[in-house]
Amino acid sequence: MNRLNILWLRRGLPMLAILLLSGCSSLSYYTQLASGQLALLRAREPVADVIADPQRDPKLRDHLRNSQQAREFASQHLHLPDNKSYRLYADIHRPYVVWNVFATGEFSLDPVTHCFPIAGCVAYRGYYNQGSARGEAALQKLNGKDVYVSGVEAYSTLGWFNDPIISSMMNWGDERLATLIFHELAHQRFYVKDDSEFNESYATFVEEEGTRQWRAARGLPAESASSETQRRDQLTQLVLGTRDRLKALYAEPLTPEVMRQRKAGEFERLRSQYRLLRDSQWGGDKRFDSWVYASMNNARLLPIGLYDQWVPAFERLFKQVNGNWPAFFAAVEKMGGLPRDQRKAALERLAKPCA
Repeated sequence: MNRLNILWLRRGLPMLAILLLSGCSSLSYYTQLASGQLALLRAREPVADVIADPQRDPKLRDHLRNSQQAREFASQHLHLPDNKSYRLYADIHRPYVVWNVFATGEFSLDPVTHCFPIAGCVAYRGYYNQGSARGEAALQKLNGKDVYVSGVEAYSTLGWFNDPIISSMMNWGDERLATLIFHELAHQRFYVKDDSEFNESYATFVEEEGTRQWRAARGLPAESASSETQRRDQLTQLVLGTRDRLKALYAEPLTPEVMRQRKAGEFERLRSQYRLLRDSQWGGDKRFDSWVYASMNNARLLPIGLYDQWVPAFERLFKQVNGNWPAFFAAVEKMGGLPRDQRKAALERLAKPCA
């Protein structure tokens, strides 16, 4: 998976304990979920044992040692769950822990959703085997769907199991690994069924504010946005604009042939806008070319913007409680208990500049 996908799909959306799953999916799908989760659980070992073992890779030991400082900070200062999650390590001997399959209709930006009792409905199906994910994608394509397969380095079981630090996460730097721990523990602290935008924006705020405080606690300066982050954000805005235009297009009473032509035209417009941005403002930086010029469809656009839509609202909520973490979590839980429409209205009020 290229760098842009890693930045946009930093982690898997929360997945649940296999024994809690239900629905109309096939037995074979549940079997691979159960065996994959069980293999991950069996691979776990205490981080302390890895750190103490002189036969293990010194870089791995150092990386894990630093991760445990962030893990302690998460519970002691950010008031995140104090359990064995991220105090365990699992070597899975593959680059991704799961592969998520996203699908939409040919003329729709609404995802094909899959529903589970605790996690609610999510916009993907996860597979522990890449071949199985590709097989599901092929079936969806035969049914006329737009499909996108994405490798994921980590996911959360929302506290049903003690989630480990996975070997697929170990290519990240110390601070990036710390932010992941903050984010996933935030999911364990609170989670709302059927509202990915709320859950991910909330956890992303905890990640960002937690990282700021983690840097301050170590006497490090506040981190300014890197050029890569700024450029990713600019490209994200281009993609969101494309998504808005496609949504309007799909509402028009057009024939399938005309709709396909105009759909393709919107993706070419995105590429044209990107080239102009890249060559006029980025000095010809081509690091995102591979994502922009890959085969484009509706499903490929699904994850973009999911993680930060309501982050400004949670920032203001945190300020309203004067940066008090327990009060912040109490306010988040109160908002999460509202009916979905009321919850969205509350977020919209908080997100307004005047708030």
